[in-house]
Amino acid sequence: MSGTSADGIDAAACRIVGRGAAMRATFLSHVHVSYPAGRRRELLRCMAPAACHTEALCRLDVEIGRQFARAALRMMRKMGWTARDVSVIGSHGQTICHEPSAGRTWQIGRAAEIAARTGCAVVSDFRSADVALGGQGAPLVPWTDWLLLRDANNARAVQNIGGIANVTLLPAGGDAARVVAFDTGPGNMVMDELVRLATRGGAQYDRHGRRAASGVIRDELLRYWLRHPFFRRRPPKSCGREEFGRAFVTEARRRFGARRWPLSDWLATAAALTCESIARAYGQIGRDRGIRPQEIVLCGGGARNATLRRMLADRLRPARVVVIDELGIPAIAKEALSFALLACACLDGAPANLPNVTGARRPAVLGQITRM
Repeated sequence: MSGTSADGIDAAACRIVGRGAAMRATFLSHVHVSYPAGRRRELLRCMAPAACHTEALCRLDVEIGRQFARAALRMMRKMGWTARDVSVIGSHGQTICHEPSAGRTWQIGRAAEIAARTGCAVVSDFRSADVALGGQGAPLVPWTDWLLLRDANNARAVQNIGGIANVTLLPAGGDAARVVAFDTGPGNMVMDELVRLATRGGAQYDRHGRRAASGVIRDELLRYWLRHPFFRRRPPKSCGREEFGRAFVTEARRRFGARRWPLSDWLATAAALTCESIARAYGQIGRDRGIRPQEIVLCGGGARNATLRRMLADRLRPARVVVIDELGIPAIAKEALSFALLACACLDGAPANLPNVTGARRPAVLGQITRM
């Protein structure tokens, strides 16, 4: 798995038993492989909205596939596995364009490269089937969230905070058809872009939210950001760099640059944007569907941002905010674990999208299988 932050590849090893809705997963281990700095810059330059040569896109597709293969091989070496020990590799790939309203989504990282270098079957291209059926193609992890984290007694919100933030609301004791999930808006994306621009690429993110912790939330900037039309849309909905990438940040810097606020204030306000957009999304679903979570489970890289965690805990009371690590799954590995489950569903021929979440016309088997 590599998310919209494009900081590298997370690989999770797991043991999965059962089929379809009866699947159960045991997490075994995790590795992270960072993209080389030059490769990451190249990826960010090619992410929509962008103009780039077909040769560059083709080269990246192959190179990212090879880097995914290296991550898988490192995971296999760590576990002492050969190809005979691995049933399947699920590869989400690297999103470079996601425009579901136009029927387009593209994740690069050629599956044939992964299959050839590991000797394993690979399931990839998970989003296209849902988009072809009129869905958003995202989020796709709500089905796996339901498998892994549903609770008989408590309504839970599984809040992933990657580059983009997305939530899965799991009603207490509910079946998959009652799950509500959608992108809530930017996760780390705006904060990361602010750091990159301010340091001219010298730093990539605000580690643990330390800079934001000393900043002041600028209300006029927060109100301006929250006027973005995405926040007024009702689910199903998804977003990406097209809405909250560099252009979103540079336009705000142009508009408010004369204020000469320190970077810490910009970062505190960006963290407040993530927090407030999450809280407003929960409020809307509470009003529309009557689902009010008693527990918020944080996952993704943003779960390690202590400043953002504090904001969420304050804003979402009386709900309890926990990090998914407390439930036995490392936050950094959860998305990769989810795509392992989706890969097994594909092998079983089991539909794994939730039309009530994505807006697709019907359930679909997700992914394409590559074998060598």
